[in-house]
Amino acid sequence: MNGSLAANEALLQALAAGLPVQPGCAVAVCVPAPYLAQFQALAQALPALAAIDLGAQDVSAKASGAYTGEVSASMLKDFGCRYAIVGHSERRQYHFETDALVAEKAQQALAVGITPIVCVGETLAEREAGQTESVVKRQLAAVIHANGHCISEIVVAYEPVWAIGTGRTATPEQAQAVHAVLRAQLKAATDQSARVKILYGGSMNAANAATLLSQPDIDGGLIGGASLKAPDFLTIIAAAAV
Repeated sequence: MNGSLAANEALLQALAAGLPVQPGCAVAVCVPAPYLAQFQALAQALPALAAIDLGAQDVSAKASGAYTGEVSASMLKDFGCRYAIVGHSERRQYHFETDALVAEKAQQALAVGITPIVCVGETLAEREAGQTESVVKRQLAAVIHANGHCISEIVVAYEPVWAIGTGRTATPEQAQAVHAVLRAQLKAATDQSARVKILYGGSMNAANAATLLSQPDIDGGLIGGASLKAPDFLTIIAAAAV
């Protein structure tokens, strides 16, 4: 929940100025729903933004109806969203979203051709109790169960809750170990698992991005605070393009 009309324009203009015509990797920004139209307008005015896809930070588990305040997948599609984050740790923690609800949200996104970025991750207590693998596999299993026929169309983001906004980051080895678990789970679920990108989302920044992205099963990053600083975000994009 960051941004303003002025701050967004400054950020996107800086990204447009610093982004190569061919970035060498897929890039998206997931903006708060009120600013979807602003991104559309700026993308028309700044051709360099054509290299950046638009995403939403959440999506409703319902298609339409009496759900005041919700934003449906079809509404996001109207604004040209290619991605929608589902099950972010903050949604799970503060809005009590369950694995089943996250699976329904992913289903709604897929139904209209939006790629859900499915977030999974453990808390510090769960990691210290040795439950990391069982937690992330349970969270992903719910999405696989509900969307098995098109599970290869999702993106997965591993975001250890203890490393989000805390300045703490999983070591490359810790992150890789969990990514390998998720990769194996996806491979068991679909013969198209190679299509699924797995992102790391625990305080990736300009300083640690290259090391994290060098791991064999880390395909990219779900960037938090660093994405609000154009120089840092551009550095991360450059690291992902190598």
